[in-house]
Amino acid sequence: MTWLDLPAGTGFGLDNLPYGVFSTTGTAPRTGVAIGDSVLDLAAATGDDVHATGSLNAFMARGPQAWADLRAQLTEWFTGGAHRSTVEPHLVPRSEVTLHLPVEVADYVDFYSSRHHAENLGRMFRPDSAPLTQNWKHLPIGYHGRAGTVQVSGTPVVRPSGQRKAPTDDAPTFGPSQRLDIEAEVGFVVGTPSELGRPVPLAAFDEHVFGVCLVNDWSARDLQSWEYVPLGPFLGKSFLTSISPWVVPLAALQAARVAPPARDVPLLPYLDDSDAEPWGLDIAIEVRLNGQLVSCPPFDLMYWTPAQQLAHMTANGASLRTGDLFASGTVSGPAEDQRGSFIELSWGGTEPLTLADGSTRTFLTDGDTVTLTATAPGASGGRIALGEVTGRVEPAP
Repeated sequence: MTWLDLPAGTGFGLDNLPYGVFSTTGTAPRTGVAIGDSVLDLAAATGDDVHATGSLNAFMARGPQAWADLRAQLTEWFTGGAHRSTVEPHLVPRSEVTLHLPVEVADYVDFYSSRHHAENLGRMFRPDSAPLTQNWKHLPIGYHGRAGTVQVSGTPVVRPSGQRKAPTDDAPTFGPSQRLDIEAEVGFVVGTPSELGRPVPLAAFDEHVFGVCLVNDWSARDLQSWEYVPLGPFLGKSFLTSISPWVVPLAALQAARVAPPARDVPLLPYLDDSDAEPWGLDIAIEVRLNGQLVSCPPFDLMYWTPAQQLAHMTANGASLRTGDLFASGTVSGPAEDQRGSFIELSWGGTEPLTLADGSTRTFLTDGDTVTLTATAPGASGGRIALGEVTGRVEPAP
């Protein structure tokens, strides 16, 4: 039981306790924990300057024992009535706070780990070949993105410009993207670094990863399709990546852990998780366009788990830094209403979606607002919320 008056069905209950960075009028950004409709000011409540830095990085760098200790302390504070008089004055209504980017992003890696998404794109772009490339079932494919353009939910999505060339065009042209898209993803935030030259094994995943957030990897498909040969995504991806303001601790997702889908090729030992505790996650994502639900991508069907992604990301000895962010890649399921991008939902622009107001969409138009939300099973039997990530498309400058 808790002395807090928590709203019925809140996704921010005692089994969640996500961390973020907030400010109020005239105050500096500092760390907070969401509980019900409030935010606990950790800098004030704990007296620890690590929570007054305006970023989660310094606290995350303290490592798993510090994370566990603070989580236990928070649980005690909220369940023990003896602490109410000292804790309650530091609760701020969530309606009165401004949320900021929760971490200083060090490096950013984006993966391509949904089999359904990869097969959908393969069927669109390589209709006469196998949907998956030869390497796809053997390793988690990824690319390095641009950490400096990772921004918090609510940051405007300015339509990017660049080179694009349709197959029927004689030469490329430069201008605003005509095929602006989303990618509904889940992100993983690294807390403790690793040593250069020493790979991180599957079993050490939770020693390094602090928590989880939602990610929208905005994508300019026309720029991407022209530029990606032979080195992969560049300007079509680097203009903006949006993340949710709340980072859900990995400890809050223990009840959401599930086995990943069966693999039909043998995995090399460093990726073989057949005898390990599973790190598939039962996370249900919802995608809304201008308030209308258009897709429900299921994260539990992801072929590659975040533990495998981390193991592969460091297999060559690449080191981790506090604040590293790696994202799952687009989450898609087998059904049409489980596709996590508009290139899939409109099948490359050939099957427009019809919205409730009668308008249609293939890709995003100026003024469109996309919101991703997600929930997962909580330890108490309810569901915890991963918050939301929202962006509104603004015209190209």
